[in-house]
Amino acid sequence: MTKPIYLDNHATTPTDKRVLNSMYPYFNEKFGNSSSIDHIYGNEALEAINESREKIAKLINAESEEIIFTSGATECDNLALFGIARHYKEKGNHIITSVIEHKAILDSCKQLESLGYKISYLDVNKDGLIDIEQLKKLLNPKTILISIMAANNEVGTIQPLEDIGKIAHENGIFFHTDAAQAFGHIPLDVKKTNIDLMSISGHKIYGPKGIGALFIRNNPNVKLTPIMFGGGHENGFRSGTLNVPGIVGLGKAAEIAGQEMNKSAERLRYLRNKLYEGISEKTKVEINGNLNKNLSHSLNLFFDGIEAKALINEVKDEVAISSGSACTSKDVNPSHVIIALGYDEDRAFSSIRIGLGRFTSEEDIQKTIDVITEAAIKLKNM
Repeated sequence: MTKPIYLDNHATTPTDKRVLNSMYPYFNEKFGNSSSIDHIYGNEALEAINESREKIAKLINAESEEIIFTSGATECDNLALFGIARHYKEKGNHIITSVIEHKAILDSCKQLESLGYKISYLDVNKDGLIDIEQLKKLLNPKTILISIMAANNEVGTIQPLEDIGKIAHENGIFFHTDAAQAFGHIPLDVKKTNIDLMSISGHKIYGPKGIGALFIRNNPNVKLTPIMFGGGHENGFRSGTLNVPGIVGLGKAAEIAGQEMNKSAERLRYLRNKLYEGISEKTKVEINGNLNKNLSHSLNLFFDGIEAKALINEVKDEVAISSGSACTSKDVNPSHVIIALGYDEDRAFSSIRIGLGRFTSEEDIQKTIDVITEAAIKLKNM
């Protein structure tokens, strides 16, 4: 059986074979615990981990000791928000985020609200961009953290990180960004953008699942109260035996991304635009977001009068796409991102997310154009 064309790379990416090859020795040949440094097995693991820290740090212009390994971006987001909130609670209890953040941020903020913290939610425009002037107006003496995602996981909008970071640091406020969708896809520079905390995920950049990293700035020193205890691993920020194969894979994936990012973005932008133009020539469709302000591999489309789930089911044997975030794909609620752009529920329920990837070919795009347009025309006429 031939599998459908995979175009849901926002949800996860296939692990690159080069990444897999780098991981293999750390399952059975170099299987040591990196905390057991009294013998060669532990030291082999520790050396591999340190090399991965360096590779990840290089990609975002950080220092290797500023990289803390976790189970993924969701844990990173939780550690960043709860860590700052608890450590700096005497300084203030106000956090600013946006209405289109990933659920890992929004649900964490809801929990913090239940604990007495004050959360302000920035609106976005039709492109999905926050309003810098609104951000400035929301600042107050009790603001301790601004958390804005680098790129949105549904419409791909890239936020003005440099502007946000400048405002944050001018006011003595920490700046966190969930960069799960952006890391390895667009250039990121934590020094230039004044980012204090950055969440990173392995499986969004052709690395393994279950591994992530949190950048925590050393200068000025950012302090966090940990949310996991027992052993004091990762400088006390995240206890637990380190996932050595996963860390090696994340490091290799970061290294490859750094080498191929620009060329890949150019290729994917060409394929993405070809896909949109091909579909729009054959059936009525509108873009959610703005192709000039989003990730090169991201496309979110509105088909008026067609339910997204019906379209997805119609094409699922030939093309794998989704209606939004993988974390909420089972929900019957409309996309909070599409609603936040200023659209109604009908549009939210009639929009699909397409994520191109490293292994998407031009032939895949042509077939996808045919399959989606045929399905859209069929459903429209039913």
